[in-house]
Amino acid sequence: MDLTKINSQSKLIKSFIVIILGSVALTISAKLKIPFYPVPMTMQTFVVLFLGLSFGYKMGLTTVGLYLLEGIAGFPVFSNSPEKGIGLVYFTGPTMGYLVGFLVASFLSAFINMKDNFLIIFLKLLMSVSTIYILGILWLGTLIGWDKPIFSLGVTPFLLAEFFKLALLTLLAKKIIKFRDFI
Repeated sequence: MDLTKINSQSKLIKSFIVIILGSVALTISAKLKIPFYPVPMTMQTFVVLFLGLSFGYKMGLTTVGLYLLEGIAGFPVFSNSPEKGIGLVYFTGPTMGYLVGFLVASFLSAFINMKDNFLIIFLKLLMSVSTIYILGILWLGTLIGWDKPIFSLGVTPFLLAEFFKLALLTLLAKKIIKFRDFI
């Protein structure tokens, strides 16, 4: 009985640490900008997919949810905060659809497993990251107007960088999935 209680407490502590560290990793990935053409690349989408892939959908959703709550609460965790605002004002700005898409992408990436071949892994990751961009341009179009070139503003500049991140994650996926055993 005591061993069961200790194991569940240990699992809870591990989960809490993973969630906090995942949120920190997501914040760091938002702040680091890698020079890339035509716009700088952050590693946010990489980390979002990594969280779902490595720790499953429950931990992935919880971690991304904590990150979003931190940002809404006013902590400068988002990519262009505090320079372009903080809190709910920033969250409901042009990037809100993308940020909400992080939740869906993390959830979907968790369904990749060890038996999938590299093509299936790539396609599942592509579907996962696509939800970020679909929700992003839906919100962007609603916010700035559908008469604007929302696809060329909100998707096209990031395609090359996303392909690079997806290729890297695809190659590492089977190693990353082994992190699920940690929790």
